[in-house]
Amino acid sequence: MQVQVVDYRASDAPQKFVESLRNTGFGVLTNHPIQQSLVEKIYQDWYTFFTHEDTSAFAFDPEKQDGYFAPEISETAKGHTKKDIKEYYHIYPWGRIPTQLKEDILNYYKMASDLASELLDWVEKHSPAEVAKHYSEPLSNMIMDTPNTLLRVLHYPPFDGTEEPGAIRAAAHEDINLLTILPAANEPGLQVQQQNGEWADVPCDFGSLIINIGDMLQEASQGYFPSTSHRVINPTGASSSKSRISLPLFLHPRSEVVLSDKHTQESYLLERLRELGVK
Repeated sequence: MQVQVVDYRASDAPQKFVESLRNTGFGVLTNHPIQQSLVEKIYQDWYTFFTHEDTSAFAFDPEKQDGYFAPEISETAKGHTKKDIKEYYHIYPWGRIPTQLKEDILNYYKMASDLASELLDWVEKHSPAEVAKHYSEPLSNMIMDTPNTLLRVLHYPPFDGTEEPGAIRAAAHEDINLLTILPAANEPGLQVQQQNGEWADVPCDFGSLIINIGDMLQEASQGYFPSTSHRVINPTGASSSKSRISLPLFLHPRSEVVLSDKHTQESYLLERLRELGVK
């Protein structure tokens, strides 16, 4: 099954969306309530920040994990040895945010979090009873008043020929959280691994919203909802000279939320951050 593109306003949207998540780990929404004009303004303003501002003034805090992550300390995906070709900034409402960028990014954070809560209700409603009985509390309740949901502003810089051989913008990986909410980036490149092992482009028309399952939902659903491998491939041709801006919101439960017999949110997150080499 291919990733489904679903009209958010359609009467059967919840069913089709959750079906796509179940079968591919991804779903794409059109006609959703996220304001595209706000997304475009954020892309432009943060591109300016990454390319023209003193990013070192916001260097990341290894304990709080907020602030700016330079390319040399960027993630190495689990199971890989080369760092991704990217830099990024971690946004938490309680964290450090450049003053001139704060209002728009926090408006987006709230807007996307509110929609995410609704999408988690869709997931729970369309979970089989034998799956839903394992949720320690309603899925949307898991993120209520959470300080842990992370908004990451990503900048994949243009290629200049000095890139490490074999490195790509984002090596194949799975996300850690419950769901990831992602407006289509300003440039293509996102791919998902299908059940047959082959890679396919994720539908990413500008203005659409891409949602994928993370490991925590896979854990909470005892594997019913798959956390699917995805990657961002390197650009070719004229696209190599262009930056790519991306804005994933990673939905994280409160620290004490029980995901399974093995893990709370906190224990699961710490395990994965150590695997990524950022903790």
